[in-house]
Amino acid sequence: MSALAEILEAIAHAPIEKRAVTNHGVLNEAYAYAKPSSFSRGMRIDLNGLSILLISGTASIDEYGKSVHIGDFRAQMRRTLANITGLLASEGCSWHDVVRTTCYLRDIERDYQAFNEERTAFYKEQGLDPLPASTGIQAILCRPELLVEIEAIAMFRTDKTATAKE
Repeated sequence: MSALAEILEAIAHAPIEKRAVTNHGVLNEAYAYAKPSSFSRGMRIDLNGLSILLISGTASIDEYGKSVHIGDFRAQMRRTLANITGLLASEGCSWHDVVRTTCYLRDIERDYQAFNEERTAFYKEQGLDPLPASTGIQAILCRPELLVEIEAIAMFRTDKTATAKE
């Protein structure tokens, strides 16, 4: 077997490592949820120098697990983005590594303009180019006071030798 074939064989059968992601400094498990909670704030998957973060639906929740900025869509949007930023940072990446978001709005007709203005300003602050792929959906969220919830997928290399060769 050639060296390249051996490498491809090793990659094909490499174990996929995964672990939960959290950052209690910015948001915490909801105080009202059953203990233990039946989901992770995010999941990190590591595979041969590539990491993928699957960030669960994240909303305007504080470090104590309480909803914040009730009734203020723009403030909830900013807190949601800050929470996702904290989750990304806890794993050594940033919004530059986000490839996809799914955005849930309680009332898309009422709030989409404010949502898009806040997201556009935030992405501009981050200097994102290209922008992540995204879907916007109207949905009933897990708490009646929440107006927006966002999921994110980030991908980044952890194998520094692979990126140095490129």
